[in-house]
Amino acid sequence: MSKAKRHLDRMAKLGCILCRRLDLGETPAEIHHLREGVGAAQRQSDWIAVPLCPEHHRGASGLHGLGTKGFYARYKMDELDLLADTLEALER
Repeated sequence: MSKAKRHLDRMAKLGCILCRRLDLGETPAEIHHLREGVGAAQRQSDWIAVPLCPEHHRGASGLHGLGTKGFYARYKMDELDLLADTLEALER
């Protein structure tokens, strides 16, 4: 197994990083690759990703549903804040 695959597995096991921040308990996670610094048709590195539950990833109240501006307006955090929380949680 590659280092990147092990990293993605460890992230997924954390559960949704936003649910953790909002004290909603542990929820299963999908991996969201940050859009920061990449073009529309490009995908970010597996190292620049965060774990999100299906709702906070693809749902109406999630990053893809609200868009980055709408997500920030609702939660007062952006993808980089979620990445920082993820990295901190991985260090515990």
